[in-house]
Amino acid sequence: MMSITCCGRPAPGTAGRGALAVENAFGRAGRRIDYSALPRITFTNPTIASAGITEAEAREQGLECRCRVLDLEHVPRAIASLYTGGLVKLVAERDGGRLLGVQMLADRAGDAILAGVYAIEAYMTVAELADGWNPYLTIGEAIHLAAQSFTRAPRKLSCCAG
Repeated sequence: MMSITCCGRPAPGTAGRGALAVENAFGRAGRRIDYSALPRITFTNPTIASAGITEAEAREQGLECRCRVLDLEHVPRAIASLYTGGLVKLVAERDGGRLLGVQMLADRAGDAILAGVYAIEAYMTVAELADGWNPYLTIGEAIHLAAQSFTRAPRKLSCCAG
């Protein structure tokens, strides 16, 4: 699938998708929207957020995957907030480690899932995600730490986590 473009740039939100529909309807452009990193958020307490595909969806598609679940008790922001009831799960291709999906159950997960969206869109591997920059003491760090958990024990991920 190709990304949506409008006026030579990625299409913005709903308006861009509408422009694409018009192009396809009247110009027979035959272009498609790439939903592979689509974020989904349920505003509960804590928030449920997801981007990409789940482990079950990967397996339904015949993809071999590796997954890691990191409890928030290993995330400094959650510890500082006194709310460690939650988790982050990463779904990656077995061969190569390309990130396919991120699921989070955490306070402010709706804000943090954007990091997962960008990582999926950029075809990042969990190794690249683990080695990249991440702002300390944010809930988004949970995604970074979960990527590190593919090669390290959770108790060794952060100097400040339990």
